[in-house]
Parts: sequence; C-alpha cells; structure tokens
Amino acid sequence: MNTANLQLKGLIMAMASICDAIVEKDLLTRQELNAALSKAKKAIEEDDDHELSDSNRAAILFPIRVLLLAEEASGRGEQLTFSDYAKLVGKMS
Repeated sequence: MNTANLQLKGLIMAMASICDAIVEKDLLTRQELNAALSKAKKAIEEDDDHELSDSNRAAILFPIRVLLLAEEASGRGEQLTFSDYAKLVGKMS
C-alpha cells in the first residue's frame, strides 16, 4: 500500500478521536459537529468551479464521510475500525 494512503488512514482515525474529544469536552454537541462536517461535504458536492471526475470528488469526500460515520458510531457507543468505515463509505457511494 502507498505510504501516503497509510498516513491518511492514520490522520482520519486521529481526527475521529479528536472529534470525540471535542464532544466529550462539551465544546460542540454531536449535532453541531455533524452539521459542520455536513457543511464541508455539501460544499464539495456543490463545487462547480472545478471539473472533477466523480471518482476524484468521491476521493475528496471520503475522509468527511468516514468522520460522519465515526460520529454516528460514537453516538451509539461504538468504535469501528478504519476498514469498517471504508466498507460503509463504499456502500454509500
């Protein structure tokens, strides 16, 4: 596997943990965090300034989708693996 992919995998999972800490510290509610992630997702989906292929747009959206899924899982008291999240994102696309 490409080293950059492994680094991104680690970064995404670290961000998921940071998101949990933000909620646990009452800096944001889970709903506010999900709203912020959804806002980022929507901005990418609606970006017409760049002619991105569907696969490139999906690649850009991947980490946001993982973080949204991680927040949903955390809200249920679950913590999935990166592989689990990747499979779920694949089903979404």
